[in-house]
Amino acid sequence: MFPRTTGGNSSRDAFGEGYHPSMAGDRPVLLGLLLYVLVAATPSVLFWAALRLLPAAVTAWAECRRRKDAPAGPALECVVANLRRLRREVCCGCYRTQVRRMAVEAAYDDTLLECCRLVEVDAPLASADAHERPFARLLTEAALENAGIALDPP
Repeated sequence: MFPRTTGGNSSRDAFGEGYHPSMAGDRPVLLGLLLYVLVAATPSVLFWAALRLLPAAVTAWAECRRRKDAPAGPALECVVANLRRLRREVCCGCYRTQVRRMAVEAAYDDTLLECCRLVEVDAPLASADAHERPFARLLTEAALENAGIALDPP
C-alpha cells in the first residue's frame, strides 16, 4: 500500500516515520515564543528609547560642548575686582605683621600678572627680581591703565 501523507505538501516522508526535520513546525515551543516576544516588543522598546534616552543624550552632548566653549580661567571682571581690592589693601599700608604684608603684595603681583595675561599686555613684573619688583609693579600698573583698565575708579 501507499504511505499515507498529511496535507498537500507531503509533510510525512515516504516510509511513515514522522515529520521531515527541515519543516518550520519542528522548532521548540520556547524558541517560537521567544521570537514572538522579540518581534512584538522591539518596536515598543525602540520607541521608549527614542523618547527617554535620546533627549538625555542630546542634553549631555550639548552640556559637554558648552563646557568646552567656556573660558578656562576666571572672567576679566572678577580679576579686575580682585585687583582693585588688593590694590586698596596694598596702598593702605596698615598691616599687623610682616607676613601679612608680603602675602598681600604677592597676591597683588599674581593678580596683576593674571590681568595682564587676560588683556594681552606685556608685564615687566613677570621678569623682575626681588629688589626691582616695586618699580616693575608701577610699570605693569601703567601698562594696564594704558590698556583701558582703571585701577582706581572714581
